[in-house]
Parts: sequence; C-alpha cells; structure tokens
Amino acid sequence: MSQYVSKVLVIVCIVGALLSLSACTSIPQGITPVSDFDKSRYLGTWYEIARLDHPFERGLEQISATYSVRDDGGIDVLNQGYEIVAGEWTQANGKAYFVGDDTIGHLKVSFFGPFYASYVIAQLDSNYQYALVTGPDTDYLWILSRTKFLEPSIIDKLLNFAESKGYDTSAMIYVKHD
Repeated sequence: MSQYVSKVLVIVCIVGALLSLSACTSIPQGITPVSDFDKSRYLGTWYEIARLDHPFERGLEQISATYSVRDDGGIDVLNQGYEIVAGEWTQANGKAYFVGDDTIGHLKVSFFGPFYASYVIAQLDSNYQYALVTGPDTDYLWILSRTKFLEPSIIDKLLNFAESKGYDTSAMIYVKHD
C-alpha cells in the first residue's frame, strides 16, 4: 500500500470517528430544544420521575441529579440513586457544556472521559419545576421534577408530547422515591 493511500485511510478513520462522536450530541428528529434557557434557574437538584430503561440506571430508585457551575463555566453533574440489590447509594459525577448558545437547552454531558452524549431539554415549564429531557435519539427520555412527585396531569402532558415525537412512552419506568 502506498504512503498516500495510508494517509488517506488515516484521515478517513479520523473523520469517521469525529462524525460518530458528533452524532452523540445530535438532537432527535422532531425535537426542538427549549429556547430562552436560563442556566442559573436550572441549577440545583432535580428528581427523576420516569425514564426509558438503560443499563446505567437499572436497579436504582430515588434517583436525583444535582447541577452546579464549574470553574470553567460548564456544569458539574452529580447523579445519585439507591441501588436496591446492594442496599447502598451509588453516584456518578459528570460534566456538561452547551453545544451552542447557552440560551438553548442543548448540552453535551460526559461521565466517561472525552465521550459526550446529548442532553436535550425538550420541555421545561416557565417556573423551572419540571422538564422533559432526551438524549441523541428516541431511546433516551427522562421526566424530571424539582419535587419527588409530579402531578399525573403534568406527567400525561409530557408523555403525550413525547409520544407525538416518536418515543415509546409505554416503556417508561416510574422511579420510586421515599
């Protein structure tokens, strides 16, 4: 193989890797991140009300996420939950940064080194009391609230919105909180 072909293959591999990483910060089709987003109002603790199933949260109850400002302007993320089988609390520390303008609810979040995934705020009430968050595609969905319980009518409204955008809301797991 010529040196030229080798260089071209390396460039193609690098571009492919970068494109696959950027896909992880994409926005699902039909979803528009909230605008007029105010980071300072979003900071603090949010309780997970419901989610689509994923291995990284399987077996957890009493899940919460706490957001605070990082020294570099990003957002520190502390996710924690009670592991039922082990009978103990577990936590994951991450960091998040805005993908573009910080007034748009589209961030990238990382819990594992340089690998980021989309954190798209698809719905947010005007008082910042509940939110519907998705990842890069319709396999990821969370309902979050400032309180451990959310009115069924609000949950229904958020689920109806998600279903209209192609999410399988029948697969939602409802998180137990004390």
